[in-house]
Amino acid sequence: MTKTRVSIIGGAGYGASELLRHLVVRDDVELLRVSSKDYIGQSVSSVHRNLTGFDDIIIEDIPPRECAAGADFVFLGMPHIITAKVAMELFDLDVRIIDLSGDFRLSSLDDYVRDYAPSHPCPERLGTFVYGMPELNAAATRTAQHVASPGCFATSIVLGMLPLAAAGLLKNTNIRTVAMTGSSGSGVRPQAGTHHATRVNNLKSYKALHHQHRAEILQAVGVAGAENVSLDFVPVSAPLARGILAVSQLDTPDGMNLDQLQELYENYYAEHTLTTVMRPGTTAEVAAVSGTARTEISLAAREDELTGKKTLAVSSAIDNLIKGGAGQAIQSFNLMTGRSANYGLDRPGMWP
Repeated sequence: MTKTRVSIIGGAGYGASELLRHLVVRDDVELLRVSSKDYIGQSVSSVHRNLTGFDDIIIEDIPPRECAAGADFVFLGMPHIITAKVAMELFDLDVRIIDLSGDFRLSSLDDYVRDYAPSHPCPERLGTFVYGMPELNAAATRTAQHVASPGCFATSIVLGMLPLAAAGLLKNTNIRTVAMTGSSGSGVRPQAGTHHATRVNNLKSYKALHHQHRAEILQAVGVAGAENVSLDFVPVSAPLARGILAVSQLDTPDGMNLDQLQELYENYYAEHTLTTVMRPGTTAEVAAVSGTARTEISLAAREDELTGKKTLAVSSAIDNLIKGGAGQAIQSFNLMTGRSANYGLDRPGMWP
């Protein structure tokens, strides 16, 4: 069997841990190198406790081009700005790039400057990466040279809106979303906001109405067919390690009832076997998808007895580190290597 040669630049974080967890057990992958500025000279098994036994994979501090030498693919697992600067050193190489950061998801420099940083290291590259969401861009991902893997909140919210956008039913409306996330979404480095003592029995909003994934969400649903849509998005820090539950409310599309919407969602995701549209009366929940690349989506609707206004609520649950992170990057890798998106990812999770 010809193996696909892979290197990872940025191997110390939770995203890299998930990448490694999926890649090291595959017989079609040869892991060449893992580089990082942290834990230099240590094995990945000593850094990522779940990788016990893989003691021969050593984290190296080497230049990006050296890490990528001989590789067919490079995964970039660093924070924004740093990632873009590293990617600039790789663009002239014959290597396919899958980036887990936010540096190349957006097409608009104005959006990037508003939400991420005062400037972009290579603004001419914005809009040149394929947005790696298989439910939206599978065909383009298969042939892409460079892929930007979606953000965690963006994934959960966009997946809840795609069937409406694709059907032309997401127009001239406002989406109102509250989404709760686990602490791992803040990264491996401890911070005041992720400290166990202040998070375990607590709920709090943060970056309310100004989270950096807002523009990404609007861009993605626009590609899918949405028109003249606005988004009010409030993230919530939840007392769990993994998972996102996003609840989006909007006006029920004209002429559609809940049964019709249920059928619309089921048809849209019929070929996406890792996405479950819950049967009426059941709801999406984090425990059912934690540790997997699965998505659960559920629908509810109500007509107000005073105003007659009809509201649709779409709930979507994902594991933020897998479907919302490294697992979705693996889906892109699978498509780019000629496999189905779900190859190696279609295992049941744990319950509860």
